[in-house]
Amino acid sequence: MQSVEKGTATAQQPDANTENDLQHGSARPQDTPVPVGISSALDGDTEMVENENPSAEAPSPAPLNASALPAHLEILADRAREYVEAASAPNTRRAYDSDWKHFGSWCRRQGLDQLPPDPQIVGLYITACASGAATRNRKSAAVSSIERRLSALSWHYRQLGERLDRGNRHIATVLDGIRNTHGRPPVQKEAVLPEDLIAMLETLDRGSLRGLRDRAMLLMGFAGGLRRSEVVGLDVAADQTEDSSGWIQILERGVVLTLRGKSGWREVEIGRGSSDSTCPVAALETWLKLGSIAHGPLFRRVTGEGKSVGPDRLRDQEVARLVKRAALAAGVRGDLSESERASKFAGHSLRAGLASSAEVDERYVQKHLGHASAEMTRRYQRRRDRFRVNLSKAAGL
Repeated sequence: MQSVEKGTATAQQPDANTENDLQHGSARPQDTPVPVGISSALDGDTEMVENENPSAEAPSPAPLNASALPAHLEILADRAREYVEAASAPNTRRAYDSDWKHFGSWCRRQGLDQLPPDPQIVGLYITACASGAATRNRKSAAVSSIERRLSALSWHYRQLGERLDRGNRHIATVLDGIRNTHGRPPVQKEAVLPEDLIAMLETLDRGSLRGLRDRAMLLMGFAGGLRRSEVVGLDVAADQTEDSSGWIQILERGVVLTLRGKSGWREVEIGRGSSDSTCPVAALETWLKLGSIAHGPLFRRVTGEGKSVGPDRLRDQEVARLVKRAALAAGVRGDLSESERASKFAGHSLRAGLASSAEVDERYVQKHLGHASAEMTRRYQRRRDRFRVNLSKAAGL
């Protein structure tokens, strides 16, 4: 990734256009999400965009001249590279790098130059993406994927000291036409409702460490309204690992999660449930005790045929796989075929499930999920408010 040339001290946030939360998504807000379609490009766990201004682009400072740096500043240059890496989530960087390579490959096949940025070439590129001419299998890209690719190009050009004007008519007009022609409603993952979650818990082995871990992950993810990266990023306490995105504090009445988002820190309170069998805090305490976990990553790999807990943190994709596997085993949405059901569930099903089922004032759900606007929270509430206000009857029909 060409984030920083030798000696470059440019650290720039990527252009958010996404957790999606589409369903990812992580955009962005209290907890800026990844751009539209980031999740789908990685693991099929898509979510709607949590960003109110997808076209906003922050100005980029001019990079330093590497040849002008004295030798003793090389250490600072290396640290600058590390900060650039930390400016965006790993999933975002992977998706942006993939899109940049895709654009470069297309330019080479067409005999065009990738540098400097040319709005006419970019306009042709997104046209090729929409028509299927940009890939060998002739598959058309979704509008959300094209918007994400534009964000990736803008970000990469900024890292190279260049600027791509997305408002240029060669890009903006073509993109408007693509939206009007190929735009579709966002595809959202199915919300896991409380009755679904209880059925999913029953499919897990209560006598195994893996089953105890998975119970705690499902209950914590649901009750906390957490993204999959937030679930696996937790540590037992603060400042224990370098790759942590937060930690827990167990209190008498519940557990407090301190989570690091892209725009700062936030706290999430998870209270104790009315029954030990479905209490997220009780499930967490059982996992900590029987898994002998006192330091480091909270949710780890279970090794040795399920008899011991390893030191390694789970990857966030494991949350999506767990939700999908448990939902299928529990027969959730049994009215659909197995292939249809398999595509309905992913990590964000837990987050959407809490938003859809918590019968409390909307502002509390908004704060819990870390949304900057009530409108974003309403997008997560899949079916909660449908037909609650019946204007047909209200009008006398």
